[in-house]
Amino acid sequence: MTIETPQHSLQVRTAQRTLAGAKACNEDCVGLQIPTGSILLRKGIVAAIADGVSAAESAQEAAEIAVTGFITDYYSTPDSWSVKQSAHKVLVALNRWLFGQGQKYTAAEKGYVCTFSSVVFKSRSAYLFHVGDSRIYRWRDSSLEQLTRDHTARIGPGQSYLARALGIDLNLDVDFKTVDIEPGDIFLLTTDGIHDYLEPRQIQQIFASSEDLEVIAQALVEKASANQSPDNLSCQLIAIDQLGQETGDDVFQSLTQLPFPPELEVGYKLDGWRVLEQIHGSQRSQLFRVEHVDSGITAIMKTPSVNYEDDPAYIERFIMEEWVGRRITSDYVVKVVEPPNPRRFLYYLIELVPGPTFAKLIAEPGLPEVTKVTQLAVKLVQGLRAFHRKETLHQDIKPDNLMLRGEDPVIIDFGSVYVAGVDEIATTFDRESALGTLDYSAPEYRLHRPRTEKSDQFSLAVVLYEMLTKHHPFGDSYSTAKTTSEFLSLKYIPAYRRNPLVPVWIDGALRKALQISGDLRYESLSEFVRDLQYPNPEFLSVAQRPLLERDPVRFWQCLSGLLFVLLLVALYGWLH
Repeated sequence: MTIETPQHSLQVRTAQRTLAGAKACNEDCVGLQIPTGSILLRKGIVAAIADGVSAAESAQEAAEIAVTGFITDYYSTPDSWSVKQSAHKVLVALNRWLFGQGQKYTAAEKGYVCTFSSVVFKSRSAYLFHVGDSRIYRWRDSSLEQLTRDHTARIGPGQSYLARALGIDLNLDVDFKTVDIEPGDIFLLTTDGIHDYLEPRQIQQIFASSEDLEVIAQALVEKASANQSPDNLSCQLIAIDQLGQETGDDVFQSLTQLPFPPELEVGYKLDGWRVLEQIHGSQRSQLFRVEHVDSGITAIMKTPSVNYEDDPAYIERFIMEEWVGRRITSDYVVKVVEPPNPRRFLYYLIELVPGPTFAKLIAEPGLPEVTKVTQLAVKLVQGLRAFHRKETLHQDIKPDNLMLRGEDPVIIDFGSVYVAGVDEIATTFDRESALGTLDYSAPEYRLHRPRTEKSDQFSLAVVLYEMLTKHHPFGDSYSTAKTTSEFLSLKYIPAYRRNPLVPVWIDGALRKALQISGDLRYESLSEFVRDLQYPNPEFLSVAQRPLLERDPVRFWQCLSGLLFVLLLVALYGWLH
């Protein structure tokens, strides 16, 4: 396959094969993406190959997730990140997810484990990332060179085991190498079903016999099969026809090298975008509604505050916001807009959501229908789960960060996100630790305890409670609590007491999601949603218990009130 790319851009030819071979199931996966235009220049071309470890039942799924996830997420990383930084962060996040999936099962055969090898071709270099026993070769000047080493350990004659792979351990050790590329180079990626059953001289003979990559790929598969390979058969070939334009230090300056935008006002133009109005401004950032002069597209532009121009931690978090937005795919999460022109300043763009915020809805007179709130909750959970699937916590779910587009909610703002795979990578500076908004953040943030998906669950439950009642579930004292004893002394106020239309079982679901201890909340958001939609008998049985058992404070209040009324009646009778 030949890909037509602009003059002075990197041009390649490719071919690939993946077959089950002698096995009943193909647990290999290959992937290749050749973008066009500015993305080709900024991000390059990606080839990836993975081999699911047969001993793990989910091997095929692991290989597919590794290849497709790596390619998709790599192209979602910010322009500011180098190839090494982008690929490393994506691989760490993928490894954590695969390892986490495997830990959900007690049986070892349920693991999500695979080998992984990838080459990113950019400008005049090839960036290699490798873990496991798949391989990367380079054919140059009629000579074949193996560029990777197998991560296997021999335990005896003819016996070995895989020492490193994706999903095998929480900590990931990836081999990284950068090599130059020249016109005429051919890169070969293979799984062990190919290279374990072909001697290097046989591979060289196949390369020397033809210049057609399709012919070479087919010959490699057929020869390995003829040599009695019992495994899946997969290979990729990428031939370099033309190098990319010389980058010098960096033709496309990374975002960290871009200057902060000047102070913007209505009518100003920046990179082809005209400022229509300022929507929000704070000490940390500004939001503007902008219109692209040529295309007429409207969007929201977020710009950093000049107060942090020399703060690397702030700049990293600002840049990461855009990356997170590119990774999250959901109808209920705001989308990042790709700028049509190269950026000369540090900012990013998101789609314009025309509807009101939930804060505005809550401020309106009256209370919404309970069914409408539960319908919104179902969709909001889908949006949150899109974050959680990427091992990302939103950390600032509140009415101001939720908007309504028609009948659908949209989660906005990535300023407080936590990405596990990024957070664990060392830096030379202290990262910012976003807390979110006190009234809506879970207690564990202020108690310095581990944050989890249940933390977002708590914040969502506060918002839903507030929509149904216009009050905070723990009252004004929640935002001032700082210690464990202060949090435990807080009293949850049942939603049906503030809004009689709230069913007892919906209040039961909210109460569980709002437990001070995360261990007592729902194990998953799907369980929370189910209890919001369908009556949980456990909560109904609580409602049927005597008032003294389920709410002793209210019982004694009612009893005291009744006795007071009786006393007044008796006193009136005695006086008359």
